[in-house]
Amino acid sequence: MGAVTGSLLPLALEFPFEWHYIRSIIRVSLHVSLVAVTLSTLCSIPVALLIGFKEFRGKTLVTSLINTGMGFPSVVVGLVVLFAVSNEGPLGTFDLVFTPEAMIMSQFVLAAPVITGVTLAAVSSVDQNVRDAAFAMGGTRIDVALVTIKEARYGIATAVLAGFGRAISEVGSVLIVGGNITGPEGISQTRTLTTAIQLEARQGRFQTAMLLGAVLVVLVLLVNALVIRLGNGGGRYR
Repeated sequence: MGAVTGSLLPLALEFPFEWHYIRSIIRVSLHVSLVAVTLSTLCSIPVALLIGFKEFRGKTLVTSLINTGMGFPSVVVGLVVLFAVSNEGPLGTFDLVFTPEAMIMSQFVLAAPVITGVTLAAVSSVDQNVRDAAFAMGGTRIDVALVTIKEARYGIATAVLAGFGRAISEVGSVLIVGGNITGPEGISQTRTLTTAIQLEARQGRFQTAMLLGAVLVVLVLLVNALVIRLGNGGGRYR
């Protein structure tokens, strides 16, 4: 027994992780990203459907702006949100500086164009014959819209997952608006996986940084696997 204990002791010392610290970081990351993506989905999908179904002047310009927003610099988004929630900003009275709510706002701005753009592409790719057939069978505009959504459902699901991937892997904007803060007991308040990895690596705690990096990679791989699965399994989304 003594030999076994002696052999296990170096392993315990080799991985000196504070698991409550790791769990709190994962919890904050998932909370912020899931809330941001949920809000983005509720706003972005109706906008994408409206743009996809309607013909109006300036539609090409609006589409171009959405596509531009998909690659908007995250640090600029962070600066804009930080100004908005600062004492001098329009949301200064709510005291949102360095809070998860500010991080959610930042990730919302980053995820919304991605979800809108991919959803719009999915809706626009539905064959016009599908809509014509729905009209020919006596369907109303709502019926045609529902049929189109059904045909594009895999693309819409891919849009949501792509938005989540953009949010969970973000570092610049959440670092600016969140402050990368932990509580007195080492519990994360605004520290996410990406900002924690940056901090741990800079301070030389490479084991913790690698563990957090592995968690982030697993999350991103899961999202990518779902995107690939939906893209291949959709069949009707082209």
